[in-house]
Amino acid sequence: MNVDIPRLETERLILRAPCERDIEPTIAFLLDEARSHGFGSEPDRGSAWRWFAMNLGHWALRGFGYFIIEDKASGQPCGLTGIWAPEGWPEPELGYVVFDGFEGRGIAHEAALRAREWAYVDLGLTSLGSHIVPGNTRSIALAERMGARYERTYMNPHMGEDMIYRHPSPEDLGLTPAAGKVGA
Repeated sequence: MNVDIPRLETERLILRAPCERDIEPTIAFLLDEARSHGFGSEPDRGSAWRWFAMNLGHWALRGFGYFIIEDKASGQPCGLTGIWAPEGWPEPELGYVVFDGFEGRGIAHEAALRAREWAYVDLGLTSLGSHIVPGNTRSIALAERMGARYERTYMNPHMGEDMIYRHPSPEDLGLTPAAGKVGA
């Protein structure tokens, strides 16, 4: 199965396919329970490696997944953003995280805005939520900065209690899906 992961750009960032050089920074993030708690931390290196491989499988099965966020200036992988909808999720989710040392620069905001635009315009999705564990104030603040509003709480099969923050619709953002795309 061939996976065609697009390459997206913003002023400062590249959103691209995960590759071998991204394994170590992604594993380091997933093993840091304090940093990755709201994203889904992994208990050991093998599980973190399998998450990395699962993300590539998610792209193959769904046609979307998490991009690596790359800083154009340094070429360093600095986080993850994209659309996630594994078994048990009520809908496609817009997710975002930055790796240690890349906080406070607006990277997650810039990358997540671009991923959301891609999901609406290129994938033709008509609705997106960000699923946030209670107490993750930084993620809530970012979702709200992007115009998302609290909609409801549900029991996520992997994360436990999760709050869905609903993003503005493509129409509200003035976005038009590419011809021939069907919303999910």
